[in-house]
This record gives sequence, C-alpha cells and structure tokens, in this order.
Amino acid sequence: MESNGMEYQNPEIAKVAGQLKEKLAGLQDKRSVLRAPELAALYESIKSLPAQKRAAFGKEVNQLRKELESLVASQQSTVKELSPIDVTAPFDVNVPANKKPALLPAQNGSIHPLMKERDIIIDIFARMGLTAVESREIDDDYHMFTSLNFPVGHPAREDYDTFTTAEGLIAPAHTSTMQNRVLKKYKKNLEAGKAIGVVIPDRVFRNEDLDARHEHTFYQIEGVYVDKGINAGHLVATIKAWLSSYYQKEVNIKIQPFYFPFTEPSFEFAASCPFCEGKGCNVCSHTGWIELGGCGMIHPNVLKEAEIDSNTYTGYAWGFGIDRLVMLKHNIEDVRHFHSANLKFLRQF
Repeated sequence: MESNGMEYQNPEIAKVAGQLKEKLAGLQDKRSVLRAPELAALYESIKSLPAQKRAAFGKEVNQLRKELESLVASQQSTVKELSPIDVTAPFDVNVPANKKPALLPAQNGSIHPLMKERDIIIDIFARMGLTAVESREIDDDYHMFTSLNFPVGHPAREDYDTFTTAEGLIAPAHTSTMQNRVLKKYKKNLEAGKAIGVVIPDRVFRNEDLDARHEHTFYQIEGVYVDKGINAGHLVATIKAWLSSYYQKEVNIKIQPFYFPFTEPSFEFAASCPFCEGKGCNVCSHTGWIELGGCGMIHPNVLKEAEIDSNTYTGYAWGFGIDRLVMLKHNIEDVRHFHSANLKFLRQF
C-alpha cells in the first residue's frame, strides 16, 4: 500500500502514515508529529506480535519515522540567528566582589529526596549481601544493545526510544548497560564457589512523552544475581523481601509474563499498594496493585556473552525506577516535582 510517498506493505502502517502526513500539514511545531500517539502505538504493538513478524513490522515502522523526519526537515522554517552569550558572565574574575551574585551558604543545602531514598535502598541490598556498582551516563552500542541480546534492527536501537549522539554514543535508557561489565568483573566469584550479587543505581534517559508518571530523565536501580540452581522463585522472594523492608510493611508481589530481549522468561512485576494494603485507592487506581518494573531470568545468550557457562549457572535480573518508588512512599502525585528545583517541594524532605 502507498500513502502519498513511501510504500508500506502493512495496511495498518500505511493507514497511520496517511493520518500523520495529514496531521503534519496543520501543526505549527512540525517535530511534534514524531511524538504522535499513533506512531507510539505502532512501536508499542511490536512486542505483542508473533516473533516471526516483529522484524518486518519494526522495519516498516522505522521507515515511516525516517520519512516523517525527512518531511519535518523540509518544512521547518529557517531558525532566526541569535547573538552569542558570554558564558563567563557574571562570574568574570574582574567583576568587583560587591557586584558578584550572592551564593547561598552551604548550611542552607540538604540532601535531595531521591538521593536520600537511593541510599536507603542500597543499604537494604547491602544487608542482603549485594554489592552496589555505579552505572554510566554515556555508553556505547555494544553494552547498551549487543551484549544484552538485542537483535539488529530492534526498534529500541532507533532514536525514537534512545538518545544517541552524532558520534554514535548513547545516553543509557536503563542501567542494564552495566550487566555485561559486572558479570565479567565478578565472574571470579563463581569460580570461587560464590554468587554474583550486584545492584546498579544511576540516572537513565528515555525519549518519553512527559506526564505525572513519566520523565525523560530518572533514576533506576538494576539487580543482577547469578549462581548454581537459581530460579524464578528466588527472584520473587528477593523482590518481596526488599520491598517489604523499604516500605516497612508486608508487601505482596504479582508477576505476569512479558518480553525483554535480555531475560527469558521475562516478567512485569507489581506490588500490593502500600497505602491501601491491596484494597484499592486513588494511588493504585483502585486495583490494589502498582506496577513497578521488569524482571526475569537472565537470558543464556547474555551469560555466554560474559563468558559464563549457561549450562552450569543461572541468574535473575530486575530493574525499577527509584523515582516511582519514592512517589509511592511519600504519596507524591507528580514525578516532575523531583527535577523542578522547586524549593517549596524540596523543603518538605
């Protein structure tokens, strides 16, 4: 099928192509068409397709995005040239002291709520025997995708999902980018008859539409555990133990099947709402459950890439957003408060 330009074999994609091109003509901000919910829905539907159809469908969706980017570039008006800004002002050393901006004294500062809660979470895992390792805020394609069993052509490799520099470096969308590194670094533990147990906290970046529960920049913590005889039961028990410790009350866990390239089987996990104890309230949309993140058994290909014998060792991994956990703990209604620099908000902590 064709939609006034590039041909698309899939009728659903061809239909969306026509709709978005019509929408583009009436948009003042042309680039907003790249964030259209119709396009996002196509990407979201990939994971629900049969495995043999995902590659072809994903390829056509990526072609549609590239076509839209080309149309946007051709229709954007010339940017008005602005005068340069002196980045040294007003901190020029030649400015008299009485005219320099006044800085707040150090005693007026405080620990950001996200950092305070991150340290509490790390402490819980330290008491469970897991070592904390920081992630990176810029990385390469190998650690972000290849080492995690992402196939060539996977939609996540496109800039629709992932921020990429002109040099090909990547702003990590998850702390899983460290998984290959920690498996290799602590492989000696397995050789000594010990387990690999690591948590990886840091900041991650995603091309998200912003709302009360989604930010383009947030904090995530990854968990990795590998040993002989590890199964999904250990995974569920670990998650339940640390959540109950963090919220200081018994927390029930619910998991359901999902898909991630780097785990098999894969799950989404939810916790019983700590505010209503599973009875239903505004915070959990009256379901009694709050979705917190993804988890699963580490894919054998990921273990092999780290030179670990997948026939001898198994392991599990999980990843969840620290920001959302803190929102639930303190009943914060909008995730954007954390990065707003609003002192009225921050002084509550």
